[in-house]
Amino acid sequence: MTLKLVIGNKNYSSWSMRPWLALRANDIPFEEIFIPLYTGAADKQRILDFSHAGKVPILVDGEVTVWDSLAIIEYVAERFPEKRLWPEHPAHRAHARAVSAEMHSGFAALRNECGMNLHRPVRAIELSEDARANIARIEEIWADCRKRYGRSGPFLFGRFGAADAMFAPVVHRFRTYAVAVSEETQRYMDAMMALPAFAEWTKAGLAETIVIEKFETA
Repeated sequence: MTLKLVIGNKNYSSWSMRPWLALRANDIPFEEIFIPLYTGAADKQRILDFSHAGKVPILVDGEVTVWDSLAIIEYVAERFPEKRLWPEHPAHRAHARAVSAEMHSGFAALRNECGMNLHRPVRAIELSEDARANIARIEEIWADCRKRYGRSGPFLFGRFGAADAMFAPVVHRFRTYAVAVSEETQRYMDAMMALPAFAEWTKAGLAETIVIEKFETA
């Protein structure tokens, strides 16, 4: 039975991007169900019909329904172990899970000040001290992972995996808001943006015409 992934607008929905990218980049077949966000009660009810949490993304696998980006990625990793979404070595896998969880629960200032919006013209903004600290920590995570585990490929743990999917929207944020980054960070961003699945999501997001005013920032 084909998986179904319920997502929001590709231009804005960073949480939808994460499991979508994990699936697509690892050639896991799924049916995409798009429900536009903040368009009214009817579309909100469509989301609620899939999950009472009322948020995207949502994964449906037969009688199993999973919501929340990281929970979906964990489920997919168990469902398709041959895809190796997490590193095989226990210590490496623990590290990948730790940085993914940190991304999942942290970096509020960066999220709030640099919302994902693929249509936004590339330009820098004045960032708070907290947002700059978030950026420094993310660069530290990426550099540390690349130094420890990146010998076998251009991604955080060598091959593309769950941790890269969790950080993927940050690549868009850094690019869109013209964040000054190190050469090492830029190399990682370039590798991510060159990934066919990443490019596919970006192209589709740029083709969208729905504007959500609350996400349109300076």
